[in-house]
Amino acid sequence: MAYVEVDGVRVHYVEHGPDGPGVVTVVLVHGFPVDHRIMTSGFEPVFADRSGWRRLYVDLPGMGRTTAPEVASTDDVFRILRGAIEALVPEGPYALVGQSYGGYLVRGLAAADPERVAGMAALVTVVEPRHELRQLPQRQVLVRHPALAERVGAAALEAEEILVVQTEETWERSRQEVDPGLAAADPEVAAKVEAHYAGTFPIEPALFEKPALVVVGRQDSVTGYRDAWSLVEHYPRATFAVLDRAGHALHIEQRGLFETLVGDWLDRVEEASQS
Repeated sequence: MAYVEVDGVRVHYVEHGPDGPGVVTVVLVHGFPVDHRIMTSGFEPVFADRSGWRRLYVDLPGMGRTTAPEVASTDDVFRILRGAIEALVPEGPYALVGQSYGGYLVRGLAAADPERVAGMAALVTVVEPRHELRQLPQRQVLVRHPALAERVGAAALEAEEILVVQTEETWERSRQEVDPGLAAADPEVAAKVEAHYAGTFPIEPALFEKPALVVVGRQDSVTGYRDAWSLVEHYPRATFAVLDRAGHALHIEQRGLFETLVGDWLDRVEEASQS
């Protein structure tokens, strides 16, 4: 296990890939309140045949293995995350990936350090931090395999709040990637951050002219898809995709499209970095 200390908080992270000259670092930030596992499982397959990338998967304060009882707001989370990145990537360019709440944070990081950030990708990103003001589609399930319903029970499937595609694969991946992070989160820290969920830091750069990617799910009833369109003009080099048959677990439900879009974004970051 690897840690970096920021303001008395030992931030846990998982590192994959090489380090050294010519290597591009990408920092991947999970949602709330899960942990790095939701990111490693989704993104490591994209890097399987792609050399030259150092991947840093962090556990946010109060989540995963990052213990931080004093953290009380998204501003605290942002400050500690930024400090961890400064310690782990002290010089040179780096790219950012964020999922859900992590998407909110990495957009703030791109605004804070636009010269060094070589590219930014936001997956099912939080745009409106106040849940009651989000434009959300109605919760629905598009696919439910009968064999899964028979195995786990209709009540368990109805209680599942995220998956709009309920198959053996999506169910098992959700149990492996999401549930452990939820169980590891500090409930007191999560409650404090949730009560002060909106950050006071600038979220969007005036103009981020590096390769960007925004991917949202058409059936995402957690963060929605409509609000994300307001981001497009801030990112003139963004690919923006709204995927049908996909909710807040988009990377699981539309794995092929997700991996293709992320791969294209990485291609564009590499190209821009070499020019």
